[in-house]
Amino acid sequence: MKSVLFATIAAVALVVPTAMAQEIVVTHAQGQTTLPGVPGKVLVQDWATFDNLQALGVTVAGVPSSNVPSYLASALPADALQIGSLFEPDFEGIAASEAQVYFVGARSAEAYTTAKDILPTIDMSLADNSDIIGGIKNNLTRLGEIFGLQAKASELNTALDAKVSEVRAAAEGKGNALVLVTNAGNVGVYGPDSRVAWIHNQLGIPSAMADVEDGDHGGDGVSFEFILETNPDWLFVVDRDAGTGESAGAAAALLDNELVNQTKAAEGGHIVYLDPQAAYITMHGYTGVMLLLDQVLTGLNG
Repeated sequence: MKSVLFATIAAVALVVPTAMAQEIVVTHAQGQTTLPGVPGKVLVQDWATFDNLQALGVTVAGVPSSNVPSYLASALPADALQIGSLFEPDFEGIAASEAQVYFVGARSAEAYTTAKDILPTIDMSLADNSDIIGGIKNNLTRLGEIFGLQAKASELNTALDAKVSEVRAAAEGKGNALVLVTNAGNVGVYGPDSRVAWIHNQLGIPSAMADVEDGDHGGDGVSFEFILETNPDWLFVVDRDAGTGESAGAAAALLDNELVNQTKAAEGGHIVYLDPQAAYITMHGYTGVMLLLDQVLTGLNG
């Protein structure tokens, strides 16, 4: 009789944790998603979210098959599923993966409508670029809550705040800047609503160009004559061609000309080439932004 009783108690003990698994309700850019518990198998169609999960120490089972940022390449699991490009997910592969959660964001946000009927899907897109640092912190907090890693998320957010404060202090009194994006031989200016808006909004470096009309790919188009006329103290450069893998070094070659070389930025050695993939592809990833902040800091202190 005792052996039967103990067997029954053991069986109940095994069942209780599963029965008590607590649902997690996640509010995100396209609504709410309910998870039955902490997800085990994770798919990601957005490199910024992969970046944030990697910083938190969460293993990812499925990743995009395109535009892998070089600074994240070593963090990719060797056996990770390839689940389609940033713009064209492989829904058949996603459905067959038996994953517990699927994250989209930015370029893959449109996949949400289809994916949400296949498996629990969460859109990690930022609402706007006016407070990118705040958006990254919110996403880290949200992911920390999903995976029970609240302490780690808080640690990362504290480190990000400290880095921003350090760079902001280094930028004080250093003058204004143009944030340039080069694209297939053209030059544009990124401003306070761009994918690198934190340079102006969070670091407090004023734009040398008033009323920038930000564009997703090419910024607000300008000429070399305009750059010289504006004559910024600093130039921060995003090489879109390098960011998308089309060519490397195109921005430096394009900007090495008689007009740009007469600017205060060029004469003072104040041209900073930002990591193109962190600046253009991930944008909202913790590790990428920390890398970019360090590049800005090095330039300011150079």
